[in-house]
Amino acid sequence: MKKIILQGFYSVLILGCFWIPVCHSVTYINISNPLLKKSPVAVTDFKAMSGSAEEITHGKTAVQILTEALNFTGYLQTMDPVAFLANPSQSGIQLSEINFRDWKGIGADYLITGGVLTESPGNVKFELRFFDSINSKLLVGKVYTGSETQIRKMMHMFCSEIAFILTGKYGVFNTEMAFVSTVDGNKEIFTCDFDGQNIKQITFHKTISLSPSWSSDGKWLAYVSYAKGKPDIYIKNLLENRGAIVNLKGMNISPDWMPGQLKLAGALSFSGDQEIYLLTANGEVIKRLTDSLGIDVSPKFSPDGQKIAFTSKRTGTPQIFIQDIDSGSVKRLTFNGLNNTSPAWSPDGRKIAYVGIEKNAINIFVMSIDSGVPVQLTADSGDNEDPVWSPDGSMLAFTSTREGGVPRIFVMNASGTDQRRLLNMSGKQTQPDWSISDSTREGM
Repeated sequence: MKKIILQGFYSVLILGCFWIPVCHSVTYINISNPLLKKSPVAVTDFKAMSGSAEEITHGKTAVQILTEALNFTGYLQTMDPVAFLANPSQSGIQLSEINFRDWKGIGADYLITGGVLTESPGNVKFELRFFDSINSKLLVGKVYTGSETQIRKMMHMFCSEIAFILTGKYGVFNTEMAFVSTVDGNKEIFTCDFDGQNIKQITFHKTISLSPSWSSDGKWLAYVSYAKGKPDIYIKNLLENRGAIVNLKGMNISPDWMPGQLKLAGALSFSGDQEIYLLTANGEVIKRLTDSLGIDVSPKFSPDGQKIAFTSKRTGTPQIFIQDIDSGSVKRLTFNGLNNTSPAWSPDGRKIAYVGIEKNAINIFVMSIDSGVPVQLTADSGDNEDPVWSPDGSMLAFTSTREGGVPRIFVMNASGTDQRRLLNMSGKQTQPDWSISDSTREGM
C-alpha cells in the first residue's frame, strides 16, 4: 500500500512542475522580525472546471487545507470570506480576470484563486495562483495532478511555493515532528505532520523511550529507550526497518544527528562521567568530543556541523557551552541564572534557544550568539521546556504544562508570539523534534 502511495506522490512531483507564467516580483517578509504582523490573504472558492459535484467537493477540501496551513504560519492570516466583494470561481481565476480593487478595498495583501478538474476516476488536477493584490501581480502559478487522496500533499506543496516567494525559504509545510507520548503508562516515540495531523506511533517497546532526533534526510530517527533495562541509543531507518543500538556500559543518551551526514553525537558514560562522543549510524564510536570533570549532555550540532552546543556542569551548575568540533576549543554561552539546559541551534546558526530556571520558573529563552543577551519567550504559563526550531527558523516547538499541569506540545513564533497547542491527543506529550528535510521537493 505504501508503494502505491509513493508512486502516486511522485506523479504529483512530476506533473506539478508545470509553471503558469508569472510576473517576477521582489516580495519578501522578514520572518525573524520580532515586530512582524501577519499579512492578510484572501483564499477564494475554487472554480469547478467542468461543474461537477465531485470537483466542488474537492475544491472545498483544498480550500480548507490551504486556509489551515497558511494560518499556521507566523506571517499570514486568511480573511473571512464574508468580506469578499467578488467570487473568482464565477468571474475567472486568471490575472486578466481579477479586479484587484475588489481585494485591495477589503485590505487583502494577497489573493489565492484555484481551479479543480476531475481528469479520471480518483485523479484530480488543480490550477493554483497566488497574487500580490497591492501590486496586481501574479507571484506563483502551479498545476498539480494526482490522486484525490493526495489533495493535502498538493496544497502543502503550493504553500511551500508561497512561503519561498515571500520569505526565501520553503517553510514547514512538508516537514514532520517526532515527539514522546505516554501510552498505557509507558513512553513511546510518535511522529506527526508539521500541524499535528497524521499521528503515527513509531516505537512499541512498552517501556520508556525518549529524546527523538531526525537525521537531515528525514530517513533516520535516533532515540533513547530503556527496552534493555537501561538507557541506550536506538538508531532506526524509518523506510527500511533496520538500524543499530548503542548499548555500551552505563548510560547512552542525548542523540543528535550531524547535519548532512549519517553521524550523530551522544552522551555516553562508559568511561566514567557523562561525556559527548561522535558516533556512526551503526552505533560505533568515532571519537570523544568533550573532556571535563563535569557531566556533559544534550549535544546539538550547529547548522554547518562544525560546532556543538551542549549542557555541562563543569562550572558547578548546568550551563550551556559551545565547542568547535575540530579544534576542541570551548566557550561558555550562558551566565544568567543557576540552571540553563537543552540548547537548540537556530537554522541560521545565529541564535540558541534553551531552557532557563529563574526564581523557580522554567521558561524558554533565546540568545544571540554574538551579543550574549538572553530574551525570554515564555512567562507565567507553567513549566516550558524542550525547545526546537522549525526548519525555516520562523517558529519554535516546545513542551509546556500550562494546561492543568499536564505536559503538552505547543508552538510559537520565533519572537515568542502566537503560542498555541499543537496536538490534540490523550496522554502526555514531550520532547518535540522538527525534521529539517523537505523530501517532497526531491525530483522537482
